[in-house]
Amino acid sequence: MTMTEEHNQRLGTFIETSAGGERVRAYVPAPLPPIPTLDLPQLMSVYERAIAAVGRLDGVTTILPSTPLFLYMYVRKEALLSSQIEGTQSSLSDLLLYENDEAPSVELDDVKRWPMG
Repeated sequence: MTMTEEHNQRLGTFIETSAGGERVRAYVPAPLPPIPTLDLPQLMSVYERAIAAVGRLDGVTTILPSTPLFLYMYVRKEALLSSQIEGTQSSLSDLLLYENDEAPSVELDDVKRWPMG
């Protein structure tokens, strides 16, 4: 058993078996509940904060002048941040100028290639 297999044993193990007359390895997950046990009070605290944040977001959407415009801008910002992770040096202003057929200060081809739902 390698160090990696030993380390991941709490996630489950592989066993050798046969299928269709051929020897194969099958994954057998570890039994539930996990060890160490889940800290439900702490998870509930995180869950409650997440529910409150979603509630605040839902409240804010009622005062938006244009939900489609908000979503349009949010998707553009996400594409920009994803491209910046890969090294593209551009700003949201550059992207908006590019989309309006104006000349931004940097190339934005990488940002435009990101899927914009």
